[in-house]
Amino acid sequence: MSPSRPPASASLNAARRSRELRELADGARVDVLVVGLGATGAGAALDAASRGLTVAAIDAHDLAFGTSRWSSKLIHGGLRYLATGQLDVAHESAVERGVLMERTAPHLVRAQPFVLPLTPLVSRGQSALAWAGFRAGDVLRASARTSRSTLPAPRTLSRVETRHMVPALRPGGLRGGLLSWDGQLTDDARLVTAIARTAARHGARVLTRTRALSLSGSGARARDELTGEEFDIRARTVVNATGVWAGDLAGEVRLRPSRGTHLVLRAEELGSLTAGMHIPIPGESNRFVLVLPQGDGRVYVGLTDEPVDGDIPDVPEAPETDIGFLLDVLGSALDVSLDRDSVVGAFAGLRPLLDTTTAAGTGRTADISRKHAVLTSPDGVTTVVGGKLTTYRRMAQDAVDAAVAASGLNAPRSRTASIPLVGAAAPTTLNALPAPRRLVRRYGSEAPAVHELGLADPQLAEPVVPGHPVTGAELLWAVRHEGALDESDILDRRTRIGLVPHDRQTAGEAAREALAR
Repeated sequence: MSPSRPPASASLNAARRSRELRELADGARVDVLVVGLGATGAGAALDAASRGLTVAAIDAHDLAFGTSRWSSKLIHGGLRYLATGQLDVAHESAVERGVLMERTAPHLVRAQPFVLPLTPLVSRGQSALAWAGFRAGDVLRASARTSRSTLPAPRTLSRVETRHMVPALRPGGLRGGLLSWDGQLTDDARLVTAIARTAARHGARVLTRTRALSLSGSGARARDELTGEEFDIRARTVVNATGVWAGDLAGEVRLRPSRGTHLVLRAEELGSLTAGMHIPIPGESNRFVLVLPQGDGRVYVGLTDEPVDGDIPDVPEAPETDIGFLLDVLGSALDVSLDRDSVVGAFAGLRPLLDTTTAAGTGRTADISRKHAVLTSPDGVTTVVGGKLTTYRRMAQDAVDAAVAASGLNAPRSRTASIPLVGAAAPTTLNALPAPRRLVRRYGSEAPAVHELGLADPQLAEPVVPGHPVTGAELLWAVRHEGALDESDILDRRTRIGLVPHDRQTAGEAAREALAR
């Protein structure tokens, strides 16, 4: 194990990147090289660094550039896996949900109520099955030792209660609803940013715009995407956490990607939603479309599960067939008129599902297990694929365990289940912070510092897009402390302004001003 090092700053910025990249290019050797800075890769960097190992973590693009920013923003307890008999995956999901909500990221994950409306399209048998599932999910919560105060119990709703929580529901034939609770992220890309910054605080070199051209068990050939300079990174062991692109660097890994599409709607289109919704997909016994209010004037609706063949794009597109499908399912339950013009944005992510001999080329990607896999190549590269955003920490732990074993490194056990991420604090502490609640939900204990930027310069306190709450202070914070290097980093990942193209265009000048400062 490497000797102890003084604590590092959690701030990521262009100057730190340049300094640490030069150290690697000049021959500095690290214990662990992690390739990929989505949730799992950032989690592996934190896991290894918190064990006392020296770490470099690189990504060809940015933090949360790939699948990790295209999720439903849910930290879910594995209810769907119970229904398909994947008890181990379900329990792991419930445990990791509890870790995030109660220990490592209570500022970013909160309890979210969901209503399953009992419309005429939901038979009494389906209703009974769903209710049994919610009760089983509550047992799963208890088995994971997540407190009742964190996640309330499910219950049935009267017709009046259901309409009160979701006024946009069609009243004809509505029998009531089923209320359940799950974890919802303020923002998945913000979670990845917090993980990466926590890794940096433990001494990891976190380097975006640094592409791995090839891997071996002793390091990588890399290229600085800002300058074009190529160099070698020397490492004692390597973790490949590049998600759907894992096969590009480890040819023995076979994936079967699945596309999940979401719509972005303006909140006013659906009235005053006080809960999310599970809307059953007609003809399916255990699949739902989710309606997810975001608290920022937007609502996400998703998601699909469609196989993807051929080359993997950097940024997947949401096809019109997916958009039409989601609108049709919404129309089966809602009493509001939603058409293609109601969709102000859409996004799609690709799940890095492991291809198996039983699933390869046959069946639906919806039927492929979400259990993650850790594979070590003959030359010592450890690749981690599969899994879910909720279980990123366990995936990272298993990957580092395997990499340490393969290389013979001496390192203690993982302790990330008890390491608070940057911004984390007890609810009582967060509630007492002198900052707007919206900032606390996004920045946790750092919210007062972000707020102070706006107090010092009133121009920075103003929203950068009419009708959207993100302020100029948040853009500047992204540049100074969260590693944003360009306009896209700021608008598409540190904030999610870019999910609506019109809003992205409006905010462009403010983003450029933040970079210029």
